[in-house]
Amino acid sequence: MPDTQELKKIASQVRRDIVRMVHQCQSGHPGGSLGCTDFFTALYFDIMNHQKPFQMDGRGEDMFFLSNGHISPVWYSVLARSGYFPVAELATFRKLNSRLQGHPTTHEGLPGVRVASGSLGQGLSVAIGAALAKKLNNDPHLVFALTGDGELQEGQIWEAMMFAAHNKVDNLIVTVDWNGQQIDGATKDVMALGDLEAKWKSFGWIVLQMDGNKIEDVLETLSQAKGFSGKGQPVVILMKTEMGYGVDFMMGSHKWHGIAPNDEQLADALGQLEETLGDY
Repeated sequence: MPDTQELKKIASQVRRDIVRMVHQCQSGHPGGSLGCTDFFTALYFDIMNHQKPFQMDGRGEDMFFLSNGHISPVWYSVLARSGYFPVAELATFRKLNSRLQGHPTTHEGLPGVRVASGSLGQGLSVAIGAALAKKLNNDPHLVFALTGDGELQEGQIWEAMMFAAHNKVDNLIVTVDWNGQQIDGATKDVMALGDLEAKWKSFGWIVLQMDGNKIEDVLETLSQAKGFSGKGQPVVILMKTEMGYGVDFMMGSHKWHGIAPNDEQLADALGQLEETLGDY
């Protein structure tokens, strides 16, 4: 397993990939992708037991589902950097006939992607189904999922939360990207989420919190969450992040939810991010 410093170097390269991918096609979602980079890096390079070559059924390994599929740039980068497909393919992001669509899809057969996502609210339900399948197959491995906080405004999320707790889906670890931003502004202004910790607990979940932009905290909390497996309750991690983390002019603003940097802004962003693994 890489040590913390190695993971930070990987995360820096992933952030470079994100801003370059979104810039080259002048389309995509850099803000949430940058904010979740440390989480994805920790998950794929340390925490999760996953295998290559990719198998769609996920038997005998941990599985991950991205519900807020618009942050595909960070996922594609981490999948490529961890060996699922050639890093050079990142240059095809959002291009015609590319396997790297703006939202992850399955018909192109991209290794690592098990379900199309981006229609917000659906990913938690899918992850629960996969976790139940593992129980039926006597597979002791875990299912991980990521949702956005704005996504919690979707009613299907709350139905899935009730279902998972009622059915003791205790091989599931869900993380919420709690950055307080969504496409139209701050979540508190669009539709306030209230006391998320109290809400998830009242639905019967084990609730943890972590700083998603501090990789040491991400590693520690995800490891702690794994320790609750088999204890009769699903686990959720409320992950505090800052949208656009790592690029100063993108940080903390919903304005970078879904726009691309221009040439000057790209140069500025890359000047703040160390190239550690080599650009594609």
